[in-house]
Amino acid sequence: MEDDERFMEEALKEAKTAGEDEEIPIGAVVVCRGKIIAKGHNQTEMLHDPTAHAEMLAITAATEAVGGKYLNDCTIYVTVEPCPMCAAALGWAQIGRVVYGAIDPKRGYTGFSPNLLHPKTEVSAGVLADECAALMKDFFKDKR
Repeated sequence: MEDDERFMEEALKEAKTAGEDEEIPIGAVVVCRGKIIAKGHNQTEMLHDPTAHAEMLAITAATEAVGGKYLNDCTIYVTVEPCPMCAAALGWAQIGRVVYGAIDPKRGYTGFSPNLLHPKTEVSAGVLADECAALMKDFFKDKR
């Protein structure tokens, strides 16, 4: 699982960029055959778009990179459990694997429906969870 941690570190870099931009610090990278093909971080404030989540932006970039709408040979690494919108989009993209860091008990997809992802999608949770959660806690601590 060394690769999982290495790629989650890249997602954490994206999350830190989001935080520096006053966005909720969530980052994502899409990996295909061992190479990062797409990156994204939350840009909902900058783009004035409630759908501009890290995962959504990374999906768009990844499908462009592979030249098609399916990402079955890819893994997305995201610092926080995807929300239902992002999980459904990952389901439609037929992503091969989802790896996330921190659990989101309030807005994470598993609290709504674990069936939003494609049935063949593998899920790994808790990769660098403490680091991912700390980014979120620090961001909201500063806001309150």
